[in-house]
Amino acid sequence: MGSSQNDPREPRRGVSSEQQAAAEIAAEQAYVDVVYGRLDESTKVAQSLVTEGFARGHVGNEGGLVERDAMVFQATRRLSALNAAHDGLVFGRLDLQGGEARYIGRIGVRDAEREILLVDWRAPAAALFYQATAQDPTGVVRRRVLRSSGKTVVGVEDDLLDAENAPEDMVVVGEGALLASLSRARDSTMHSVVATIQKEQDEAIRAPSRGATIIGGGPGTGKTVVALHRAAYLLYTDRRRFESGGVLVVGPSSVFMSYIERVLPSLGETAVTLRSLGEVVDGVGAREHDEPVAAAAKGSSRMLPVLRRLATSPQPGEPTSFRYFYKDDVLVLDAKKLANIRRGLLSNLPRNRAYPKAPAAVARALWQQVSGERALEKGEEGFLDELTTDHRYVDFVEAWWPPVDAVELWRTLPKRVGELANGAFSREELDAMVTSWASGVPAIEDVPLIDELRYLLGEVPPDDERDDDVPRQLMSFERREREVENELRSTTSIDDDGYAHVLVDEAQDLSPMQWRMLGRRGRYASWTIVGDLAQSSWPHADEAEQARVAALEGKVEHRFRLSTNYRNSAEIYDLAADVAQVAIPGADLAEAVRRTGEAPRHEWVADAALLDAVAAEADTMLERVEGTVAVVAARADLPRLRARLADRLAAHDRLRVLDGLDTKGLEFDAVVVVEPDAIVAESEAGWRTFYVVLTRATQLLTTVGTTQTWLSRVS
Repeated sequence: MGSSQNDPREPRRGVSSEQQAAAEIAAEQAYVDVVYGRLDESTKVAQSLVTEGFARGHVGNEGGLVERDAMVFQATRRLSALNAAHDGLVFGRLDLQGGEARYIGRIGVRDAEREILLVDWRAPAAALFYQATAQDPTGVVRRRVLRSSGKTVVGVEDDLLDAENAPEDMVVVGEGALLASLSRARDSTMHSVVATIQKEQDEAIRAPSRGATIIGGGPGTGKTVVALHRAAYLLYTDRRRFESGGVLVVGPSSVFMSYIERVLPSLGETAVTLRSLGEVVDGVGAREHDEPVAAAAKGSSRMLPVLRRLATSPQPGEPTSFRYFYKDDVLVLDAKKLANIRRGLLSNLPRNRAYPKAPAAVARALWQQVSGERALEKGEEGFLDELTTDHRYVDFVEAWWPPVDAVELWRTLPKRVGELANGAFSREELDAMVTSWASGVPAIEDVPLIDELRYLLGEVPPDDERDDDVPRQLMSFERREREVENELRSTTSIDDDGYAHVLVDEAQDLSPMQWRMLGRRGRYASWTIVGDLAQSSWPHADEAEQARVAALEGKVEHRFRLSTNYRNSAEIYDLAADVAQVAIPGADLAEAVRRTGEAPRHEWVADAALLDAVAAEADTMLERVEGTVAVVAARADLPRLRARLADRLAAHDRLRVLDGLDTKGLEFDAVVVVEPDAIVAESEAGWRTFYVVLTRATQLLTTVGTTQTWLSRVS
């Protein structure tokens, strides 16, 4: 474009760049005020509709109640979306060839004449905001990101994509939105990156809705936030399907789910279920991982035969025989006969679904033994009339075939796993599992086992369930209630487990049993799967891959790889990449895009000085960064570290003490890694876990240890 005085990237003569930026911010603020004014009007309308809907419930007829429920539901949903999108509502602007300015926001907003004030970021008209590049501007001259605090515009960042077509008076402010966002301090929650999504990320977000979208790439490439934006995009493009069927988002831990829980509401979506792996089954919650040996054993597909035998075998305390006197006959059901009845009942039905048929099956087996003349005179109907009113028969059937709850049955595993395993597990594995079950509280790795038992057993039948093929008196006895310790029990029906879309983050960590648990919830769903093999904490990748393929059976796959690490400085990621190469030669490594001049530091101290050295380093990090600081160590070291840092944890809510697995998916401004060699030695996947830990740091990284064996491996 001619001389520099006409270059839109240069300030106009006599006007400083600061003055130009201030003028641009003021102009954008005026437009943003108009949009917020319209948003406030829409909020008032939604509130009035909620009030009106409740009023219609007083009409006094069924139609009025239905109309009330529909109106209140729709108005409340709209109100939630408006409230969720309030902060940072307007975040982008496109200046197109021909002079059109198009504003992009978290939701769509129209003026009173139905003219568009703000384009929803998921709408096709907003796609250019993410897809336009300097190499292919697709009609976009300038892309602007508005940075806001509440309703106030505090800054703008511009990308000039088509200088040839830029007006001479167009102002370009800042160094680009993406690089500006990378320097922001982290807090305890993940933020939407809707304003800074890059082209390769946007392609994954807008992938076809059918089948399974697989998003891979190294740490810091934005896999998680891209997947969450994809969930919001799918809800926008096919709301009826995904909202009615439900969207399930599954992450590795409750810490991680707390971290991401703000993202989807900030994008205008509240109709999504967020669950950690320990919370997938309603009513059965787990927050702690097992020790590595027990975790690997429970997660293995070798557990399947154990659980199948458990679900079909006699329960402890069940009677092994039954003797009944009828007229001149002695009717006997010994262990062999009872086993035959059991096999017949279980041949086509799970145990609990066979429950209504058990009384009739026992009665038939007894009638087949009747041979006395007096007994035969009464006939089968007379026999059943007498049998089913006899408390001995009623008590026997109830004791022999009681309905079984999955959690109740899971609690019997410590005493039975050895006999049911048939040599599939080593003594070390069996001992580790039995020890893990001693508390009676499920670990995260137990939740898939309980879920498997739910399906193997079938639903616990309601008290009034009957079988039309059996005389009613056969079911006349009342089932005794069995209270499960701590009231731990699944609270939903198997029929309600399915979703329309399943999003799985940190998928490389899933065990075969966890894949089975999620596969049941996504049998008829589309999927978004996010993962990176180099970060896997599951030690048997081939076994997990087979389970993943089974969970996605018949679904077409769309694969995307994110290649740029936006999280870590190059100095930090260079070290992490060396560690990754030890774990997985040829690992999929991303490219870090920024340097800070801050290389990772390594401290080597004596045993007695370790805790003091960690405390001093935590103090240094808290002083140097404005955002979050994590102290990460092997699980066994956490109690003493938390005790030593108790005063600092109480004084700073931005300081965390975590083990390696709990850092999955998180990021911190500064990380102190304690005893790296202990993290490496903690499990078969120790090197990969260490790689994950290193890549959590965005600005500063220090290791503190009494040994440095690991460092000699990567130097």
